[in-house]
Amino acid sequence: MPNLLHTVQFPADLRSRSIVELEQLASEIRDFIVDVVSVNGGHLGASLGVVELTIALHYVFNTPIDKLVWDVGHQAYVHKILTGRKDSFATNRKKDGISGFPKMTESEYDAFGVGHSSTSISAALGMAIGSKLLGSDEIQHVAIIGDASIASGMAFEALNHAGASDANLLVVLNDNAIGIDPSVGALKSYLTQVKEGKNPKVNNMIKSLNFQYVGPIDGHNISDLIHELQRLKAKKGPRFLHVITTKGKGLKQAEENQVVYHAPGKFDKVTGELVRNSEQKLTKYQDVFGLTLLELAQNNPNIFAITPAMPTGSSLKYMMDVFPDRAIDVGIAEQHAVTLAAGIALKGFTVFCTIYSTFLQRAYDQLIHDVALQNIPVVFCIDRAGLVGEDGATHQGVFDIAYLNAIPNMQILSPKDAIELRQALFTLQKKNQNPTAIRYPRGLASVENWKVPFKEIDFEKIELIKKGTKIAVFTTGVILENVLSALEFDENLVAVYHFLKIKPLNQDEILKIAKDFETIITIEEGVVNGGFGSKIAQIISANNSNKQVINLGVPDHFIEHATVSEQMEECGLDIKSLQNLFKNLSNV
Repeated sequence: MPNLLHTVQFPADLRSRSIVELEQLASEIRDFIVDVVSVNGGHLGASLGVVELTIALHYVFNTPIDKLVWDVGHQAYVHKILTGRKDSFATNRKKDGISGFPKMTESEYDAFGVGHSSTSISAALGMAIGSKLLGSDEIQHVAIIGDASIASGMAFEALNHAGASDANLLVVLNDNAIGIDPSVGALKSYLTQVKEGKNPKVNNMIKSLNFQYVGPIDGHNISDLIHELQRLKAKKGPRFLHVITTKGKGLKQAEENQVVYHAPGKFDKVTGELVRNSEQKLTKYQDVFGLTLLELAQNNPNIFAITPAMPTGSSLKYMMDVFPDRAIDVGIAEQHAVTLAAGIALKGFTVFCTIYSTFLQRAYDQLIHDVALQNIPVVFCIDRAGLVGEDGATHQGVFDIAYLNAIPNMQILSPKDAIELRQALFTLQKKNQNPTAIRYPRGLASVENWKVPFKEIDFEKIELIKKGTKIAVFTTGVILENVLSALEFDENLVAVYHFLKIKPLNQDEILKIAKDFETIITIEEGVVNGGFGSKIAQIISANNSNKQVINLGVPDHFIEHATVSEQMEECGLDIKSLQNLFKNLSNV
């Protein structure tokens, strides 16, 4: 049979095809995704698992009039290929290319922008309610959500509301027993019983929420999917279709190692073997954290660690494998993770709660109400702080300094390198009286030999890195590396100070340093508004209005997907941009 994929540009091109042709198309789409992702990287396993489901959804529903709302969006590559973006798919996650996630400004077929989990049911329900009010109740609204995402509190809130409404909503549960890491919790056990048919009454949970439940059905059988979707399309009210899929379907390595092949980077499309990069001798910041915490936990029985669904990504897996009772994954539940950490800390444990910067945003009330207000000394290990590259606007870890700055009792640490991260963790497990956030970036640490002997460090110290006479640069975090590289031309005009602790700031010491310089430049890998630099500017302007203070950081707009170096350049934080600024101010 001739190639079919080149004849399909939009969903309408599917609807005249036979089941046999659709099955061939599914195979071709899998090959196409593997071809592109093997070279460019991206989210592989999730999209390979929903090829037949995506084809069936676009075959049955009249998209884009009918609305498909994807949860997270890791699994939306097939959707993009079938909705006019096949020819641009090679630009996926690249600067000025298509986004790795559904994005409303990119296509009318992307009904709702996503990147974080558990939003799909709420969004689709809202659209369904709005359509009913507008007299357009015939429009279908479909939320496609995974078994890991549906366990999140927001998804349960939406199910609870939807079941009490008469909204024209279909929830499709893509059940593959894994998110990025294997799913955890009682809901996973429940779904396993449903799939295995051990308890014929077990699906009463969904029915008790007033949904019309159908399933489970084989998510790789296009004929069955189309049949059930057509049947459910003819019904009204809240409906629920339980679909069983295999993450990584069609690529042997991706099926067998679903965690690694969620987003494997570059790999050989024929053998499936990962392509090793030349920087393997360097260690990821996540591993510096995870291995250090394991080392500390081996000597300190009071250490407890929590992650919301990111044991591998955050490298907490090292401790979980050795101390499963003291290091736990609570699933996609950041709010629960934060308050749980507070409760455990009240029993005398030193609790390290490791959460990606962009995901900690979901637990802001818990940070304030449950932790900081009561001054409970939980340590929040903020992973992926700063610019994160190809995941783009939904995942940038650039807001945490600003949103934490507003919270009383909160201490913020931003180490300059892997060694300082290691020593800060050691110091925190020995003495920590306040809620503390310690932030570190995604990617490789520049220090090769970071595993040095432990020693306590002084969080209050403002470290003089480079002496100078005219300009003082106040910086925090690993952006210091760019600053020093940009100043290789300068011998004595520019001084550089590193702040490990950026909240609370030592006002007296800042003013003492500032009085010796004409200009103060603050540099941070975070938003300028409300960030580290803005606090420095407030202190100086309140005491000496004649000083020039220049704040550099992430500007007041969302930074889209690109490489980290391209994003640095966009923000003026790359070495060349910084060097031009320093030279202009130094009159060199």
